[in-house]
Amino acid sequence: MATARFVRNPDLPTIKPNYPGNKMVGNEYCNGQELYEPQLSTLLKWQLSKNPQKEEKKADTWTPDVVDGTGFLRSQEDGLLWLGHSSFVLRVGGLTLITDPLLFSSVGLRRRHALPCRPEDLVGIDLLLLSHGHRDHLDEQSIKLLARQNPQLRAFGPLGLQKLLRGMAPKLPVQEAGWWQQFDLGPEAPFELFKLPASHWYRRGLLDVNEVLWGSLLLRLPDGRTLYFAGDTNMNDHFEEIERQFGPLDVVLMPIGAYKPAYMMSGSHTNPHESAKAANQLRAGHLVPMHHGTFDLSDEPASEPQRLIQGIAASGMLRAELHVPAVGEVLRWQDWV
Repeated sequence: MATARFVRNPDLPTIKPNYPGNKMVGNEYCNGQELYEPQLSTLLKWQLSKNPQKEEKKADTWTPDVVDGTGFLRSQEDGLLWLGHSSFVLRVGGLTLITDPLLFSSVGLRRRHALPCRPEDLVGIDLLLLSHGHRDHLDEQSIKLLARQNPQLRAFGPLGLQKLLRGMAPKLPVQEAGWWQQFDLGPEAPFELFKLPASHWYRRGLLDVNEVLWGSLLLRLPDGRTLYFAGDTNMNDHFEEIERQFGPLDVVLMPIGAYKPAYMMSGSHTNPHESAKAANQLRAGHLVPMHHGTFDLSDEPASEPQRLIQGIAASGMLRAELHVPAVGEVLRWQDWV
């Protein structure tokens, strides 16, 4: 039996009192205190089972609207632009960030809609924020392109990330953090950046399960305003823990798709009702949904996640204000709070 140990980046501050670091058993990061290893038998069950919404899904050809976002990319103005899935371009105080970039189609991941810009328009990007290493969040072709086009780019993400990126962009500076740690952005940074928990797992190959950590990210401005990027997660108690640490959050970017069948997806993702519950637990003022519409990852029809979250908001069960952007639409989130 492998011995458990607790790890963190010793060069970064840990903001949660008495937090020992992320638990590891052998070479695997735990999901909190326990190992979570998705089972091949569950995957086989899914592949061999009939989707009860098969015909509805086949007939549902909805995709998010796409508008041209190049004007914002070429500007210096603050704002938030959705590239699709979990990829956003965010500009704050003169710094430009990109989250979990996936700019191209690849084997098993075909984009259902266009980018709102040309990939070569993604220049002037300072910070690359990565929640975890799954292929629909960390794409080698996208990383290579961004590193080549942005020589000033610095990457920030979870423990174990550096060895994963080394083969993609050897010269890209990478800073790793464990849960509840604050990144070092330098003395002139216009905000603070924290690595926070998420309830998920990791695998890219056959023998690397949970060898790279996962998590969420939170950005806090000097005036206290916050923007939270939930990454990939299922419903768990970390949302309440984050609210206890930071108080009510202002803007949350929350996944709403890839939740059916529940026996396959509930260990990894939130459905729209859970996403609304998580936003409520965070006491969020504003919710921007993500992780839907761009790729076909699960059994629900393409338009269902957005329809459900809009219905939940209309019913009053979501206390946050819902913002559902088109791909490429600029959200002036800094004016909301």
